[in-house]
Parts: sequence; C-alpha cells; structure tokens
Amino acid sequence: MVMDRIFSGIQPTGVPHLGNYLGAIQNWVNLQEECSSVLYSIMDMHSLTMPKDPAVLRQNILDTTAAILACGIDPKKCFFFRQSLVPEHAELAWILGCLTNVPRLLRLPQWKMKRACQNNEGTVGLLTYPVLQAADILLYKSTHVPVGEDQVLHLELAQDIAQHFNKKYGEFFPVPKAILSTTKKIKSLRDPTVKMSKSDPQKLATVNIADSPDEIVLKFRKAVTDFTSEVTYDPASRPGVSNLVSIHAAVTGLSIKEVLHQSAGLDTAHYKIVVAESVIQKFAPIRNEIKKLQEDTSYLIKVLEDGAEKAKELAAPIYQEVRRLVGFQ
Repeated sequence: MVMDRIFSGIQPTGVPHLGNYLGAIQNWVNLQEECSSVLYSIMDMHSLTMPKDPAVLRQNILDTTAAILACGIDPKKCFFFRQSLVPEHAELAWILGCLTNVPRLLRLPQWKMKRACQNNEGTVGLLTYPVLQAADILLYKSTHVPVGEDQVLHLELAQDIAQHFNKKYGEFFPVPKAILSTTKKIKSLRDPTVKMSKSDPQKLATVNIADSPDEIVLKFRKAVTDFTSEVTYDPASRPGVSNLVSIHAAVTGLSIKEVLHQSAGLDTAHYKIVVAESVIQKFAPIRNEIKKLQEDTSYLIKVLEDGAEKAKELAAPIYQEVRRLVGFQ
C-alpha cells in the first residue's frame, strides 16, 4: 500500500490507557518509520465537545504530549502538533460544513450516544465535530488515516465530503483511505462487553500506561472472567478471559495461538498475574520517561509549537487554494 501522507489525532484526556496504546499509539510509532510524511495532532478543539475545566484541559494537553513522546513518537520523524495552534483546521471545517447535510450528521452513532450526556440536547459542536475531523484530514491532503472500528463511519463522512468538494470545485482532495488497526479492541476489565475507557466510573476497569506495578496487578487480579479456570480464546462465550488473552498477545507481540500454548495448564487466577507482569514489563520504560517529560513543561510546549509551525507551512498553500476555489479570492 502506497501511503503518501498519514494523518491521525488523539484527544487530550491526560495519560492514555492501555487500549489507546495498543489500538493507536503503537501503530503511530510504526507508521512514522514507514512513511515519509506523517502528521499526529493533539486534538484539543475536539475535546471541547464535552464540558472541560480550562485548567484540567491545559494539564491534560501536557500529560498527553508527554505520554505520546514517551511511547516513541519522534518529532524529527513526523509533524507532532496541537490542533488549535493551526487555525486553518477551523476555517476549513466551516467551508466543509456548508457542504454537509444535517441528517447525515444526525445518523452518526456518536451523536446519539454522547448527546445523552448533555440532557439529550447536544451542542452544535458535538453535532458537527465529524466535519472538523474531515477538515483535520483534508487540510493536509492526507491519503491515509489510522482508525479504530468506532471511527470508520467518521472517515466515510470525510471521504464523502472530499468527493462532494471535488465534484463541485474540481479534483482537489485525495479521498483518504483507512488503515485499520490489527489489534483487537481492548475491553474494560470490569465489563468485557464494552471497550476500555477513561470515562469509566469503575476505577479498576481501565489500566493507564503510567499506573504503578501495584495498581496494574490489582486491576488484573480484579478483572472479571468466569467460572471456568482454563485459559481459552472465545470472545463470544468467554469475553473476559479472551480480553486478557488479547492484551497478553498485544503487549508481547505473540499470536493468540502462541499465548494459549504458553498458558496451557494455568488457571485464570494465575494467568491474570502473568498478563499483569507482561503489561508492567511493557510499560516500565514508558512510565519512567513520562515522569521525566512531565517535569519539563517548557520542552513539551516547544515541541507542540514547533510542530504547529511546520504543520502551518504545509496547510497554508492548500487552504489558500481552497479559498480560491470557493471564491474567497
């Protein structure tokens, strides 16, 4: 697959969790080695779709930045920047929003799900943020976007918007293609029928990559499984144990089959500790690096600002051509 330009982003929710790392960040690190033009963004504008305390948001931006760098993202190998420092994102989103019909946005599952958190009213930002996502991608003429299963519909919207723009104004935007994660979706340790989430009210449900070894062991010890002690992989009938197997495979780089072979003869209680130790070993150097980076706020800010300057240089001529095409100049 020829990848001319890759774009992806992450919302600043603080230090990412295990699911974020295995589902997205680990892939980001690999992609920066494989493609010569890669952009990764801290999506602070998107974070405003749900209420945020300004001081918490500022700290979350720094903590997320520290974590992304600690995981192996290298600003010399990619453009790593904060979304709101490049105003062309919002300006292009307005133009693209004028090409997008409201019924299409109302059908997106994230709108239906998240507006329930806003007394079933929902803000304009919550409704239209998929258009901003499209602008994030198209602003750089990105050709590929790493996505999880839950973002496929949003990428399809970006594809449709690109095609609509091209039909109206002439061929201009590439139609971006998905790079689907090969990692199985990581589930909550307390309810393996739902994905792991930072907003989960159950503190034992989510493993953060900066958790201490004791915290990680406790969370895996308390992980919900079932009454069968054997370690098997059957997501439909044994979601809890299968989630542990998926995590074990992902952090070790082994296949599901290899993990099951290694775990033959273990009961689930002992297996939980094996998985916990694998996670601890994987995240120990990352956790130490996060702590070091969090102590150097000025460096984190500089990385994001320098990245934004490079992103602006890339975005400016593309956006100026959009302005010309739509008749602004």
